Amino acid sequence: MAYDIRLVKLVNGELVLGKFDEASNSLKDVAALQTVPTQQGVQMMLLPYGYPFEQGFDGVISRVHVIYEYKACPEELKTKYLEATSNLTLSTGGLGGGLGNLNLAKGPAGGKITGISDLLKK
Repeated sequence: MAYDIRLVKLVNGELVLGKFDEASNSLKDVAALQTVPTQQGVQMMLLPYGYPFEQGFDGVISRVHVIYEYKACPEELKTKYLEATSNLTLSTGGLGGGLGNLNLAKGPAGGKITGISDLLKK
């Protein structure tokens, strides 16, 4: 099932992600997007919107509280959001990771070793 995941800024200035529900004109399973300073720069962290009092991604926010909606949400952010809300790990399948670097059409993986004795000689 494909979700319409949206990245928005609320009237209070917070950035949140959620699954848009057209019937209720709201975002469901809302996650707050927070920046965390590190020695390497800044990292992004997804938390349930009601954290620390709510541990699950169960929040609902009406779109009347949205001041700005981003045109596009980065795919990597969508993937991390879906992983966080579903407790599943998703494979990107692209060149950046996952199984996208495998090219099994060129033959078996592992090089040109034909037997265990060839492996031990190297």
